[in-house]
Amino acid sequence: MAGIGTCCTTLSSTSFRTSPLEFESLTIRGGIFLGKPIRRRALRIRAEVSYVNADEAKKLIAVEGYTVLDVRDKSQFDRAHIKSCYHVPLFIENKDNDLGTIVKRTLHNNFSGLFFGLPFTKPNSEFVQSVKSKFQPGNKLLLVCQEGLRSTAAANKLEQAGFENVACIISGLQTVKPGTFDTVGTTELQDAGKAGLITIQGKISAVLGTVLVCKSF
Repeated sequence: MAGIGTCCTTLSSTSFRTSPLEFESLTIRGGIFLGKPIRRRALRIRAEVSYVNADEAKKLIAVEGYTVLDVRDKSQFDRAHIKSCYHVPLFIENKDNDLGTIVKRTLHNNFSGLFFGLPFTKPNSEFVQSVKSKFQPGNKLLLVCQEGLRSTAAANKLEQAGFENVACIISGLQTVKPGTFDTVGTTELQDAGKAGLITIQGKISAVLGTVLVCKSF
């Protein structure tokens, strides 16, 4: 049949949303219009996580009203944390007593736990729900951990859960210089991840070095 053509609605490249219902149309000579609805998936724009250094993080808190959410385990949090922050750990101590867990915990405690003071942990299955119980999706949150890995993982979880204003400190609290934030604890933020035998290794080496030097004379 001559004179029959088809056309289909298109989404402009400058549009950020599309209606969930569009129409495929058929135009026939004489002005007759036939069409049937086509179901389209609505586009959703997700906010991106912001990554900042320590000085920028301080401005987010002081100027833009961000709240600090510490996602480290309890042992690191207790050694040092930013004053007035909230604490919801991404990983919690694993106290399960099944045989497999007992074996893994024993191996962990005899190496990583002994030398580095790292606790034997497991993912906190209630992390997102715990955060939701304290904050609304529109609240501004600055997530912190010791090296930056856990805060990044936590930020991704919260972003997927609908939180829109989330920021993280690049490389974590280990990069924060003393005096940048008001803190609570027995050590500096940058040293809160240090524990176990490795913390006294330097002292032992210094003593041995002194003894060897004295003997050489």
